Amino acid sequence: MHDLSNKTILITGASGNLGSATACALAARGARPALIGRDPEALRRTQAMLPAGADSLTLSVDLLDPKQVAAMVEQVADHFGAIHGLVNIAGGFSMGPAIQDTTDAEWDAMLDLNARTAFHGARAVVPKLQAAGQGVIINVAARAALRGVGHMGPYCISKSAVVTLTETLADELKPSGIRVNCVLPGTLDTPQNRAAMPDQDPSNWVGLDALADVIVFLASDLSRGITGAAIPVYGRS
Repeated sequence: MHDLSNKTILITGASGNLGSATACALAARGARPALIGRDPEALRRTQAMLPAGADSLTLSVDLLDPKQVAAMVEQVADHFGAIHGLVNIAGGFSMGPAIQDTTDAEWDAMLDLNARTAFHGARAVVPKLQAAGQGVIINVAARAALRGVGHMGPYCISKSAVVTLTETLADELKPSGIRVNCVLPGTLDTPQNRAAMPDQDPSNWVGLDALADVIVFLASDLSRGITGAAIPVYGRS
């Protein structure tokens, strides 16, 4: 039931830590990953990590440009013949000042990076999933989506928007047989987080492979009864 053979799945942010782990986990179960990001060389490094024989494609795209996103989706569909899923991983985090000191640029940066990229990806992919008569969209929100935290306002709000986008899409797409869910990871065990928080115990954090396994589950038929869910993945923190 975890078999994803011949399923074409787009992965945005594919050159990042979670993106590469997710691409490898999906490809290991037979999926054909379309690796989407901005840095062609970084995408090629992710591609080189995939299991031997994996059928994949890399495309460098600015996810904030809707024309580029639409063209990318058409290119993936032409290359593989169909699209069966989208995993929106592209995003980022930044601490900031208090709300009253937050600039429009700081506000826009988080909303663009986390919410607008997911919106552009979903909007472009949905017609292809509808044409296939099935499909999945999996968004990566964050634990911070559930509660505002001081000096993290734009980030928390942007991830909350991803949850609401997920719920909205799930409700709209139920008649099409398309499932839409999101994950809410806590602190991820990445080299960057280890460097930034040297006094913390990373064994309590969420391993990249553990989160990738949840994404694989949501992409597979094992989760066929789940749509519109925001799934906590907190590790032991």
